[in-house]
Amino acid sequence: MTPFVLLTIFAVAALLLANFRNSRVGIWLAKPLASTGFIAVALIAHAQASATGENPFYAPALIVGLALCWLGDVLLIPENRPGIFRAGIFAFLLGHVAYLAAFLSLGLDPAWAVITGALLCLPAVGVLRVLGPRVPSELTVAVRSYVLVISAMLLCAAGAVGGGANPNLLLGAALFYVSDLAVARDRFLAPGFSNAAWGLPLYYAAQLLLARTLA
Repeated sequence: MTPFVLLTIFAVAALLLANFRNSRVGIWLAKPLASTGFIAVALIAHAQASATGENPFYAPALIVGLALCWLGDVLLIPENRPGIFRAGIFAFLLGHVAYLAAFLSLGLDPAWAVITGALLCLPAVGVLRVLGPRVPSELTVAVRSYVLVISAMLLCAAGAVGGGANPNLLLGAALFYVSDLAVARDRFLAPGFSNAAWGLPLYYAAQLLLARTLA
């Protein structure tokens, strides 16, 4: 498993360099490689833990979510392609739905879920208000749906951890949530390398943490 963690780390470093230099070839090479690393980590962790006989739904659902995120990563590479960007958003949205289902399968602590849901209302409304005037009309429904689903995903992660699940599950979900703010800022508010500089490390750390929960 460790070699693939290192693969993702080094590929992310290469991806950041490619973003800084605005090298499209470098991005096309490094980003799929970085994402393939967290898929490999998940599959190896699942294979090593498959004999435990625990929750049979969590691992498949999480792996499906990771695979959809891999697809979303690739679809978000092209620039100035609204149709492909919409497809990327949809892939990530489905990925979050898969994560949400995985977390639900672990059982939720109602108090943790309710408190987290209440806390997430303010940032969700704030993000939508800030993005509203900047999001093209054809993407409005997709962006609103995405904010709703990722908030629900984080709520379920908190509920699952409150019920005794691996704390890395909540940390990974939270880092994923925050990393999406960098994507939104880059696409709709203030494009630039600064978004990738903090968004990409958070995103890949999130995926590695979630993948390792399978162990």
